[in-house]
Amino acid sequence: MFVSRISTGSKELDYWLGGGYERDVITTIYGPAGSGKTNLCLLAAATQASFGKKVIYIDTEGGFSAERLKQIASREVMKNIFLLRATKFSEQHEAFNKLLELINRKVGLIVVDSISMLYRLELSIANQERDFEKVQTINRALARQLRILAEIARKKYIPVLVTNQVYSEFLSKEDFEAGKEKSVSMVGGDLLKYWSKCIIELQNLEGKKRAILRKHRSLPEKEFFFKIVEKGIKKAD
Repeated sequence: MFVSRISTGSKELDYWLGGGYERDVITTIYGPAGSGKTNLCLLAAATQASFGKKVIYIDTEGGFSAERLKQIASREVMKNIFLLRATKFSEQHEAFNKLLELINRKVGLIVVDSISMLYRLELSIANQERDFEKVQTINRALARQLRILAEIARKKYIPVLVTNQVYSEFLSKEDFEAGKEKSVSMVGGDLLKYWSKCIIELQNLEGKKRAILRKHRSLPEKEFFFKIVEKGIKKAD
């Protein structure tokens, strides 16, 4: 029987998401540093690998930890995870070209952690140089990468898990003095919102994390509180 979702690696999180991550879409998880983005990716990757599925993991931030993976699952799962590392946006582009060659029926999950860091760095340099043609080229490259992921998910029914960074809006002096809080937004803005059918925001709280379901095809906006533990995550009050 065909299953439309895969497990997140946590029964509580699966229940919150109506069964887990959807197979035919991009799920984007965004939030500040230390909010649990990579941990959720590793948990999902370890779960699929333990089922004998191949996982393609594109790491652009150096956050992939074999030691953390061994805490979550047995060492045997490592053989089912194919790691692609990128340190430049051009290398991220090449990783996506490689991705198309690696897709087959054995692949059960694609992870990109993160989609935005190298894009953000490259964009910053182009803006400093006032090279607007380069800015357009970089944006087109990111759009192409997202389109590739969306087509793989939709046509091959391979779930795609993407992490994303955040930035804070600039506050005017008047807003600051009035006590207005900075709003937090995803890097990549409309591009990520368009291509992602499921969007989860993560926040750091004292002693725990908050997940907010910002976008979903069949579920309303809601919250989930959790803690990161040795074997993965645990629901928190």
